[in-house]
Amino acid sequence: MALAASTTLTATAQRVTDVFTNADFIKHVSEEVGGELKSFTISGPTTAAFTTKTVRTLPTTRMPEIVQKFVGATLTVTQIESWSAPEADGSRNNAIELKVTGAPVDIAALQKLSATGESTLVELTGSVKSGVPFLGVKIATAAEPVIGRALNLQATLAQKWLDNHAS
Repeated sequence: MALAASTTLTATAQRVTDVFTNADFIKHVSEEVGGELKSFTISGPTTAAFTTKTVRTLPTTRMPEIVQKFVGATLTVTQIESWSAPEADGSRNNAIELKVTGAPVDIAALQKLSATGESTLVELTGSVKSGVPFLGVKIATAAEPVIGRALNLQATLAQKWLDNHAS
């Protein structure tokens, strides 16, 4: 199943990158959905190419019943992000991979940050796949809108964070 979302944030691409990789912001996003941040690591400065690893637990109460049957009341999500170095104008790409412990889904997405002066267009595209025989398509179809909303929530919360936290 396909994921797609976009939003424009009123900050430079570097500032958006710094928010998306701020441990306090990541904790805030996790808690906003009723989850808990277990760990966050970043390798390298955000002004160059770098990677992050985020591990969080999330409740499954908003997920379709078919997904809850497979994973239970909570799930552990490991999110690996591979950020490219910024281009001359500050634009960059972020390859996102999500692994859900105990869930039969694979999520891969590409987040593009396109600099437009003092604003940044954040575009997210990706896919949700499940390898479960017979039920895989049904599971992926049920999980896709939930995962899409969760990934897009980061951008929505980022604008509020930018508005409330000076650079």
